[in-house]
Amino acid sequence: MSTTLQTIVLGGGCFWCTEAVYVKVRGIIDVESGYSNGHAAQPTYEQVCTGRTGHNEVVKLSYDPSQISVRQILEIFFVIHDPTTLNRQGADSGTQYRSGIYYTTPQQEDVADDMIRQMSQDKLFGDPIVTEVLPLANYWPAEAYHQDFFEKNPYQGYCVAVAGPKVAKFRKTFAELVKD
Repeated sequence: MSTTLQTIVLGGGCFWCTEAVYVKVRGIIDVESGYSNGHAAQPTYEQVCTGRTGHNEVVKLSYDPSQISVRQILEIFFVIHDPTTLNRQGADSGTQYRSGIYYTTPQQEDVADDMIRQMSQDKLFGDPIVTEVLPLANYWPAEAYHQDFFEKNPYQGYCVAVAGPKVAKFRKTFAELVKD
């Protein structure tokens, strides 16, 4: 029996950090860094960094729903980034670093909306959640040098200071979801 893979796209700040976590998650079959929900065709990293393309730095996740649920994917997402800072994650600032969930199915949208509603009601983060929940639009893969960046550059300064701690937090918080 074969399972049909599903896709969801997440913007949680710098895609190097988000990708570094999700490549380690059981049930995630493929992770691709890219740009989505902007207006330019085939934007480059340099163009996205200006903030003028409207794109967000994202990771496109292909996952096996028989191994991991949308809820589990989003639980990880809300632990590894700050969904309360508009257009910012840590020192990274600009619309390309906004918190976003870009769904490809109505079920993904429902789960995301329900989770945000519940976390807001419970005041889980103290500040309002600003994560946008939108249908995936105008997705483009990032340049080759951005793919698997953390894996290829684990001792690069940003990876040591920012991505590494996010991976460690994921491993500690979600030990049961770490790939063998």
